[in-house]
Amino acid sequence: MFASDDLVGIGAEADSLRRRLHPGDAISYIVDRNINYTNFCTEYCSFCAFYRPMGSSEGYLLSLETIFQKIEEMISLGGTGILLQGGLHSDLKIDYYENLLRSIHDRFPQVHLHCFSAPEILNIAELSGLTLSDTLVRLRDAGLASIPGGGAEILDDEVRRRIARLKCTSAEWVSVHRTAHGLGMRTTATMMFGCGETLRHRVNHLETIRQLQDETGGFTAFIPWAFQPPNTPLGRTVKEEATAVDYLKTLALSRIYLDNVLNVQASWLTPGPKIMQVGLRFGGNDVGSVLIEENVVRAAGVTRTTTENDLRRIIRDAGFRPVKRDTLYRTYFLDDQDDKEDGPDFSGDSLIPPQSSELTVWTTS
Repeated sequence: MFASDDLVGIGAEADSLRRRLHPGDAISYIVDRNINYTNFCTEYCSFCAFYRPMGSSEGYLLSLETIFQKIEEMISLGGTGILLQGGLHSDLKIDYYENLLRSIHDRFPQVHLHCFSAPEILNIAELSGLTLSDTLVRLRDAGLASIPGGGAEILDDEVRRRIARLKCTSAEWVSVHRTAHGLGMRTTATMMFGCGETLRHRVNHLETIRQLQDETGGFTAFIPWAFQPPNTPLGRTVKEEATAVDYLKTLALSRIYLDNVLNVQASWLTPGPKIMQVGLRFGGNDVGSVLIEENVVRAAGVTRTTTENDLRRIIRDAGFRPVKRDTLYRTYFLDDQDDKEDGPDFSGDSLIPPQSSELTVWTTS
């Protein structure tokens, strides 16, 4: 199917599956904030324009007060969570991260902490002399609520050795998410394609995610996105940049292959809002965040921004009804007047309450 020229047929099949999994016309989105607490990193990934080596004059480590200010700004815009990620810092051990999480949770108990990619967590465990399970338990007890799917790139070690030779292996990435799921934590999964991999590598990636989801049921969503070549060493060697057709086909096949993952996200950041609108007919049922702040892809030259009102209008113009959600894909009950042109008022809205403490699949209401 990846090699097929029948883009419309593949999209129609993905759209049919989306409608079976998500009856109705609702497309979800979230207001949250990406906070990159440091750009120091020891991994030197060839696809990354964001990192700086240890000791670089261009490197930074955000203070708690700066992070608090960013969270306050996010809350003032109606945000409900933060995605906290950074480079793999060689000096930060478990006590730093426990203090960071507890400080945020104590000051903003209502904010969902969706933090630290699998490579970061493995780095924390190694530097701290802890097992992976003990590391995750301590982070969870300090306030970590869920884990993003960053660091996956392509889950095939042939590709990983070429584009990120110092980063964790595919099996190590899987072990972080399997362990987190076993501790009752939800996570997301991602795929960065268009980095010189073959179609076989992409299928291997999808199969890895599918197998773990069959085993644990712990993934809330899958987010495919295309590698951005500008300002990166890898960008000088990749001969064919991912096209809009490639993005739509990969999005649709992600929806078809991963029919055991409830949510598949159509991105507006890298392909642009118009392609994202088409992606809502190619299997996407969510458009991610308004991205109050984004630094990693921006470093590679992608500077698109949007507001909540813009995102709701884009969803409506594609023929759908915008629905606000939280990090765990729980959606808000909205009043009828919330969908007016000047944007929603969420001051009186409430979240659908959890039914139990077990891993639960949340559907769009």
